Amino acid sequence: MKSGMKQKILKSPTLYTLLSIALGFLLGAILLFLIGVNPTVAYGKLWNGIFGKPKFVVYSIVYAAPLIFTGLSVAFSFRTGVFNIGAEGQYIMGSLAALVVGLLVPLPAPFHAIVCLLAAALAGGLWGALAGLLKVKKGINEVLSYIMLNWIAFYFSNYVINQKVIHTEQGADASKNILKSASIRMPEFFSRLSGCTDIHWGIVLALLAALLIWFIMAKTSFGYQLRAVGYSRSAAEYAGIDSKRVFLLSMGISGMLAALGGAVQVLGMAERIAQFASQEGYGFQGITVALIGGTNPIGCIFSGLFYGAMKYGGNKLTVVNVPTEVVNIIMGTIILFIAITPSVRTVLLRAVRGEGGK
Repeated sequence: MKSGMKQKILKSPTLYTLLSIALGFLLGAILLFLIGVNPTVAYGKLWNGIFGKPKFVVYSIVYAAPLIFTGLSVAFSFRTGVFNIGAEGQYIMGSLAALVVGLLVPLPAPFHAIVCLLAAALAGGLWGALAGLLKVKKGINEVLSYIMLNWIAFYFSNYVINQKVIHTEQGADASKNILKSASIRMPEFFSRLSGCTDIHWGIVLALLAALLIWFIMAKTSFGYQLRAVGYSRSAAEYAGIDSKRVFLLSMGISGMLAALGGAVQVLGMAERIAQFASQEGYGFQGITVALIGGTNPIGCIFSGLFYGAMKYGGNKLTVVNVPTEVVNIIMGTIILFIAITPSVRTVLLRAVRGEGGK
């Protein structure tokens, strides 16, 4: 193989993503072996839990919907130079806004669901922009603001859930269910066809959101401004771009995307919110989705589907006495290898150039 062809292959992000996934599963297999579990049996159960029946595949796709949204949120902010570790709080605020409107504001279907989604997007956008405002006006590091806002959203959600008008009367630490008119579940025909009782329009909305974000980033002048600020804020300002405005819009849009992830989960699957004992993790899992997807909106579709399948299939591992945490170990390992990709790529490219010079 010619040196030029080798360099082209070694520069491909897809190569390192696939390699990272393979290494993640390899390390997972080693850990399973060390705890006395046959990796072949465990991975066979994982595979069967995803592809064993058509309804398993559909459930995996359903699990992917909120992950694609939070992955898009993190990927969008990455492209504009912001590390959105606050997607978790934005997800919570979106789910809470969707719940309140879906429960307390009776409207005809499907208009009710649309209003719930808009309310969630507004809540998440404001929550994301708040961290941006603190950065722009007071110079407060946005990562610190995001972390604090995550916990504020967490406890605020628990406070709202415990209000008499919201809290269920059935004794559970959860809200009442949303009104049927606010649901985004697909008609009964699709449930019977797929065997998945929780199938909803969330995945369709996630795909449309990914395509829209891709179009904005790749095909519009606003997307160019966002990327310019992400590459170099000072250079963007020198070119006449209002970096503060772009920065605020970036954080607001990122918050909207994460919030829509929370909304589709509530309106499509959970239909209520339980009192949190710990962070749900969808926002943090969005970081994994974004990194596996190469911070590309289209890549987030495939990485979200992959993570959704791993989450759903991983639930079946307890049948063979395998802790479900092994899925988190695999995903964490994948991210670790993706993180060191630039160093590995540099070493391999230097080796190929050395071969070409001989």
